[in-house]
Amino acid sequence: MDKEIVTSINNKVYRRFPELNGKAPKIRSQNSSAKNARSLPTYLFVYSGTVMISGNKTMPRLVRVVVNEKGKILKISTSR
Repeated sequence: MDKEIVTSINNKVYRRFPELNGKAPKIRSQNSSAKNARSLPTYLFVYSGTVMISGNKTMPRLVRVVVNEKGKILKISTSR
């Protein structure tokens, strides 16, 4: 994947989840299923970090972002 596309995706994720700012994602290519054979290849970005919750406690946070080859974010999901 192109470095400029990865940087653009990172900036979008950091704006939405500021606690992940500066965390590098793990990037994996996803297999396309038979019905999606004509669509562009997709990639999974996995960000991990921690977030402060009440009582000065921390909670781990995982953010998964599915992106197509051109850099369009298709789906974002997060753990609580």
